[in-house]
Amino acid sequence: MSPLLLTHLVAALIALPLGAFQLFRPTKGDPQHVLLGRVWAGLMLWVALSSYAIREIRHGEFSLLHILSTVTVVTVTLGVVNARRGDITAHKANMRGSWLGLLGAFIGAVAVPDRAIPTFVMTRPVDAVVAVLVLAGITFLLIRLGALVTEHVHAPKSPSRIH
Repeated sequence: MSPLLLTHLVAALIALPLGAFQLFRPTKGDPQHVLLGRVWAGLMLWVALSSYAIREIRHGEFSLLHILSTVTVVTVTLGVVNARRGDITAHKANMRGSWLGLLGAFIGAVAVPDRAIPTFVMTRPVDAVVAVLVLAGITFLLIRLGALVTEHVHAPKSPSRIH
């Protein structure tokens, strides 16, 4: 597997659960959400942009998946712009749509037996389990680090003591 395909795959497999965490967590707009959203947007843009150099499905030609990549670049970018402008309704729609596109691409990637993920799982099942555990651990660490890095922003200030 080429380094490009490997980084594309790792970024996508971290962005999938990280995006789910962002979408389904009850608190939105707090510093952790903003920080993890930036990480997620960066991962998504890497996945989309790197896909233009991955043309194995149609032997060197672009495929229908590259349309999804273009849509992803546009929707993630609009999602960030809309958040910065304060248009949270549009931001939610852009990010939700981008994550659903990633979910659809993942389903397509695992549904086709000749693709990298199913081949890896079938030929190296122990390594596949280790890879899933490592990716889950990285995602968990990102979420925890996001909480730790941003917790001081909302920490209550200690009352001043009068002597």
